[in-house]
Amino acid sequence: MSDGNSAIVELATRRRGPDALKGIRMSNFLSRLTASERARLLEELNYMNLEEIRGFCSKHGIPYRIMAESADGKVKATKDTDRKPIVLARVRRYLKTGQVGQPTRIPAQIVREENPPARPGPRDRLYYRWYAKEFEGVMRLLRDLTAGRFKDGAVARVLAMEFWTRGEAPTFEEFARSWTKAKAEEYRLLTPEYAYLTDLKHHRADSEWKAFRKAKAKSALKTLARVARI
Repeated sequence: MSDGNSAIVELATRRRGPDALKGIRMSNFLSRLTASERARLLEELNYMNLEEIRGFCSKHGIPYRIMAESADGKVKATKDTDRKPIVLARVRRYLKTGQVGQPTRIPAQIVREENPPARPGPRDRLYYRWYAKEFEGVMRLLRDLTAGRFKDGAVARVLAMEFWTRGEAPTFEEFARSWTKAKAEEYRLLTPEYAYLTDLKHHRADSEWKAFRKAKAKSALKTLARVARI
């Protein structure tokens, strides 16, 4: 710890006691890097795969698993996990502030344990757990509402989770309209966190890309181990 940081810690301890250290000790890991090192790390984070990112998150208590509330007030982890851009945003925030953030939580009023109706109607609501390709009635209705254009895929799954994590269970009509618009703007899903797709778009993904990714991820993990020790 630098002399400046030591003085801050000493002053905070005298004024507010040992609890004041909690925020100070954990704040801004990125300040331990030079400007060029920070820029390189933030770029290299995008090349880490989900297994590598979740490994770092697990060690540091950064949430990535989506939680769901139940009618009795209990909250439990689901099998669903946040998308890569959301988790990396938490990692970057942690590196800047030392705060792990709150897990994504789906409110009880839109969680359903039972399966959807076999033949849902356009004004029925699409509750959490009800969007799945094995529910043929759901898929059939969405195809009917989009003149046969609807297909299960990333756009639909991202859109459904965005509704649910906002605390909304859209009607099937609303979801079909939103899917049609989102499908037309699918390019918006391509963010820098999806390194391969981004490099592919810019013609940087050649036959050596896998080795390139591994080298970038290895460098990021090495830097993280140095500046964010447990």
